[in-house]
Amino acid sequence: METQKQENGAVVKPELARHRSLSFGWMAIVIAVTIIVITLAVNQLFNAGFFVGYTWLDNEYQYALFGLLVPIVFLIFPASGKSAMDKVPWYDVLFAVTTFGLLVFFFMNAEQILDNGWEMGAPDHIVALGFILWLLVLEATRRAGGTALFTIVLIISLYPLYADIMPGPISGLGSSLSDTTAYHVLSAESMLGIPMQALANLVIGFLIFGVALTQTGGGKFFIDLAFAALGHVRGGPAKVAIFSSGLMGSMSGSVISNVITTGVMTIPAMRKTGFRASYAAGVEACASTGGVLMPPIMGSTAFIMAVFLNIPYITIAVAAIIPSILYYLALFIQIDAYAAKNNMPGLPKEQLPKLGETFRNGWHFIAVFILLIVMLVYLKQEVLAPFYATALLLIINQIFSKERWGMREFWAFILAAGKLLAEIAAILVGVGLIVGALSITGMAGTLVNDLVFIAGGDILVLLLMGAIASFIMGIGMTVTAAYIFLAIVLAPALVQGGLDPLSVHLFILYWGMVSFITPPVALGAFAAASIAGASPMRTGFEAMRLGSIIYFVPFFFVLDPAFILHGELSRTALLFVCAVGGVILVASSLQGYLVWVGNLHRHPVLGWPIRALILIGGLALATPGGSDLIPFSDLELALLALVTAGPAAALAYLFERRAKAAMA
Repeated sequence: METQKQENGAVVKPELARHRSLSFGWMAIVIAVTIIVITLAVNQLFNAGFFVGYTWLDNEYQYALFGLLVPIVFLIFPASGKSAMDKVPWYDVLFAVTTFGLLVFFFMNAEQILDNGWEMGAPDHIVALGFILWLLVLEATRRAGGTALFTIVLIISLYPLYADIMPGPISGLGSSLSDTTAYHVLSAESMLGIPMQALANLVIGFLIFGVALTQTGGGKFFIDLAFAALGHVRGGPAKVAIFSSGLMGSMSGSVISNVITTGVMTIPAMRKTGFRASYAAGVEACASTGGVLMPPIMGSTAFIMAVFLNIPYITIAVAAIIPSILYYLALFIQIDAYAAKNNMPGLPKEQLPKLGETFRNGWHFIAVFILLIVMLVYLKQEVLAPFYATALLLIINQIFSKERWGMREFWAFILAAGKLLAEIAAILVGVGLIVGALSITGMAGTLVNDLVFIAGGDILVLLLMGAIASFIMGIGMTVTAAYIFLAIVLAPALVQGGLDPLSVHLFILYWGMVSFITPPVALGAFAAASIAGASPMRTGFEAMRLGSIIYFVPFFFVLDPAFILHGELSRTALLFVCAVGGVILVASSLQGYLVWVGNLHRHPVLGWPIRALILIGGLALATPGGSDLIPFSDLELALLALVTAGPAAALAYLFERRAKAAMA
């Protein structure tokens, strides 16, 4: 058995423990840098005026965050799995100091960069320094985001050098190495482009809030709350996984960290009540994946989407409500069906936390969420809301909670926030290179027309191409990187075809998430399999079946934006009711058990046809009609659902009654 380590309170295998153990001196540096970063963010976003008589330019502020956070990556992430995990080698110190020094230089020359237009032609010494920074950013991206992301960022960031010799659809304007370097480092379209702008203005506050929520025991509260409410019902531990992982994923924005945080508690509980190892791991992987799509916080990609679309973040969070409900409903129905079919009880109530006591101990977490939602929805203060929520959480924790912080816990919070901010910053700066390369070559605009031409002007074909592209990009990149690339290249083509812009961007985000639960890669499922001791590939296929509704929901809201609350409320209500019914049928057919009917597979010959007909009926009922892409009305689709699923369910009910009578 492999040795397991503790990371953030979760038991994880060595390959999942990525952070180096820092000595006191290095921890002090990370803590000091994090405090400076938070101070700069508060000054900039609240317009606090800490620096009297001086207003920061946007690129100054971004260079400052860049120069403070990215060097930390070389301290906390080792160069490889064979590097020392308990000390910082000399070359990492050199990388960190060099990165910091270069960013100090660019920070001090930020005004001159803008005034002289250096991004389109900088002096030679500036280009040389920029090239060194480019190399260091690539290495930081590799450490924080992995080899696959590094490879993709490297190839695309160099694209301007050979864009003019590439064939038709992927050709673009060529640039020299010096011009490309200047554009990447000095313009507002590459390293300091949309990803970094989103971090600087939106993401940073929510990341700090998520860390504070976790460090004050928010994760434990939500897990205890889930166990108290659902642990005793059939399939209870799996339903707990849905609830707790959804909330934790919404806070962390990371599928993998969500799996290893909640999975160490939910997976053993599921195994204890009879769930197979691969099934338990699949449930956790699906629940953790969906958390990133769940309001009110969602993952960092949603904030970047807000910058891309130039809309308030809360608009995206509201739009994601119905799709996320459908996703978790499908998970819940499948787990309930599996537990009913296999006669799996919940945990004894005496082994579970008491609901009243759980609320008394953690009411302040709910109060903080209420403040956050009020500020997001009613006050429209999405930039400032997480800072106020964090402050309220820390104040209440110190006054009312039994888990009051001392200085040790406070420094641990700052350290955890610094590590997370550094990791996200390195990934987003690296992904910015993709944005810059597509911008300087002009490929983004030409590729749109080429994609429309290849699809023959058929939007449904283009959507299928987009789904496949999002899935493939999601395998090799982080969700954020895949989203940004496709938001530039693919989204304009779909919008040009007449689709709703927000629907298109959410479609890309959802299909980018699919890779976390779909073999052959399925990183979320593989992480859960390592905790459960299950076969990674088998877990991947279980997760794929459990999370199957995620493959359909994006098509629903692209076909009819009423699914994301764009349109008349009556239309949204009708579609939601039909979709709920359809999702219940689809989920039940996948598990072979339908509530109020029973086991769908009682008959040895007709079992599979019955399940197939119920699946077809469910999809027909959930699919919105009346669009240009679906040549059927809502009524016609509902009738199709009735004539397929209705007789099939009646037959299944008949066979179930006969089977029970025979057993009696």
